[in-house]
Amino acid sequence: MNATLQVEVTAIDQLTPTIRAIELTAIGEPLPAFSAGSHVTVHLPTDPAHRNAYSLACSPSDPGSYRLAVRHDVAGAGGSRWIHEQLAEGRVLRIERPCNFFAPIRTARHQLLIAGGIGITPFVSYAHQLSRDAASFELHYAVRAADELPFLDELLDLCGERLHVYVDPDGSALMKALRDTVLTGQPLGTHLSVCGPGAMMDAVTGAAAELGWPAARVHVERFSLPGGERTPFVAIDHLSHRRIAVTAEQTLLEALEDAGYEMPYLCRQGICGQCLTTVRAGAPDHRDVYLTPEERGSGTLIMPCVSRAAAAPLVLELPRCAA
Repeated sequence: MNATLQVEVTAIDQLTPTIRAIELTAIGEPLPAFSAGSHVTVHLPTDPAHRNAYSLACSPSDPGSYRLAVRHDVAGAGGSRWIHEQLAEGRVLRIERPCNFFAPIRTARHQLLIAGGIGITPFVSYAHQLSRDAASFELHYAVRAADELPFLDELLDLCGERLHVYVDPDGSALMKALRDTVLTGQPLGTHLSVCGPGAMMDAVTGAAAELGWPAARVHVERFSLPGGERTPFVAIDHLSHRRIAVTAEQTLLEALEDAGYEMPYLCRQGICGQCLTTVRAGAPDHRDVYLTPEERGSGTLIMPCVSRAAAAPLVLELPRCAA
């Protein structure tokens, strides 16, 4: 089984002024089935090392094609700009097989879904799957303006009265509804899942915590992580004592890959845990959302895809080096 798939861009639809939907169909082997909340990682032709993960915004029961929705982020690393400004129908792309770090909680008696802006994308597949399964759920969808509502007709068909839309520039309408009724009137066994801009997710999860929601019943999907100062530092291979310089422009993961280390990874965003590495000395500057507070406090683990050094050098237990 190949690690990546070749797909063709068979349709591009401008859903809103800033969001494009991209339809991908298989070249060769059929597209793999996937579960609600899954994403695929797209290899960008402009830079073989540049890969962006996008949620599959389509029905899990129909893997004849995949649909992605990409917001034009002019301040990003360039992937969304390329998709909006250069990608055309007929282009062949390479993608990785679907992964899922944000699946619906199957033991939940009720699913409370809250989306902000482009954070609606994983919930499109949720709506398809939960509707098909006759599961108990509701979806609250907040946007800044009325022309920023991709998938609205599709979601109305799937959700009916379970869909609640908030058009509000500052998000106050959503937060008022959450505090007044939505977070306080849920049946026992409800799970809360949130996806959207970081500030919005922090506000929602903060409100849930204040209202007594257990952390085990609150789930988030983050598209980006908090930044921070990026200064150069040195990592050391615990066994070989080899020193690896990490520049301000590199992640630790990128520096290790450039040095020939065969590092595991999936998301490259500090979310999935695949690149988890043991720290033998030094102090990590944690910037992931995967490690628990206890794991961070131990100082013995790091997610090299996003985290850096608070006290260098970092002495690491590393896999085999091909160089």
